[in-house]
Amino acid sequence: MEESEMEQLRYPIGHMTLPTVITEAHIKEWISTLEHLPLRLENLVKDLSDQQLETPYRPEGWTLRQLIHHIADSHHHSYTRFKWALTEDRPLIKAYEEKDWSELKDAQTGPIGLSLDYMKALHGKLVYMLKGLSPLDLERVYIHPDGNVPVTVAQNIGKYAWHGSHHLAHIENLIKRKGWRS
Repeated sequence: MEESEMEQLRYPIGHMTLPTVITEAHIKEWISTLEHLPLRLENLVKDLSDQQLETPYRPEGWTLRQLIHHIADSHHHSYTRFKWALTEDRPLIKAYEEKDWSELKDAQTGPIGLSLDYMKALHGKLVYMLKGLSPLDLERVYIHPDGNVPVTVAQNIGKYAWHGSHHLAHIENLIKRKGWRS
């Protein structure tokens, strides 16, 4: 497989980029994306067979099952990061080894319904919280340990809106490539 093809499989909606100036319109759009993610994901994967769920979304990539569980795990961490940034002064967050998490039993073999149900509750709480943030709340920061990079709450909203859309595109593209939907 050519490098450009692999890049398209890895980043079907492109690499994450955030605007230099984040506007209220960006925040509203990103919150809407997060609000609708659980239902969009469930509608996309609910009729897939176990065999289809064991299909990697790209060569040397996670299976769809692992990907679904990864989205829930990652957004779980994001929710905690929001809470830390909103309640502490520039907290240093803990990163996690997502590849190692994808090798655990729950990600390898767990029913996807566990993560789909969890995403509904998690995003329900997340979106409720995000819709109530003030402009000052959006400027609050956590520090990511990889490079000690400060990340604002506003930036984190954009990052996770992109993250969910990024993985939805992985699943949508595999379903199209395999012809699993008419």
